Amino acid sequence: MTDQGIEVRAWVILPNHYHLLISTVEFKWLSQQLRLIHGRFARQWNIEDCCTGKVWCSYSDRAIPSERHYYTTLNYIHYNPVKHNQVQSPYEWHESSVHWYLKDKGREWLRSCWVQYQVRDYGKNWDNFSL
Repeated sequence: MTDQGIEVRAWVILPNHYHLLISTVEFKWLSQQLRLIHGRFARQWNIEDCCTGKVWCSYSDRAIPSERHYYTTLNYIHYNPVKHNQVQSPYEWHESSVHWYLKDKGREWLRSCWVQYQVRDYGKNWDNFSL
């Protein structure tokens, strides 16, 4: 927890993107910080590669309206390296919070979460995800 009331709940970093599940009441502050970080990284990469035009895009934030949406989002984040053909199992990807949950909750809890909160068609009708 920080002074801004931000808590990282889940994360994954892939070669060309990342996902974060963050708890905060300071959406505006967090949005500004992420835009600054993205802008600075893009600028640095442009300088290093002697080019212009690298952009981090598709930043979005969403309120999580239900327990089902929360745990489905958690699973989506942890499954992302498999979805993008980086690994066969989420446990093989080291740049992920799945290992926090494995250590803290155990494999059975994770397996139960996968079964109960499946990731089918995740992302479609984002704003209507209230099941």
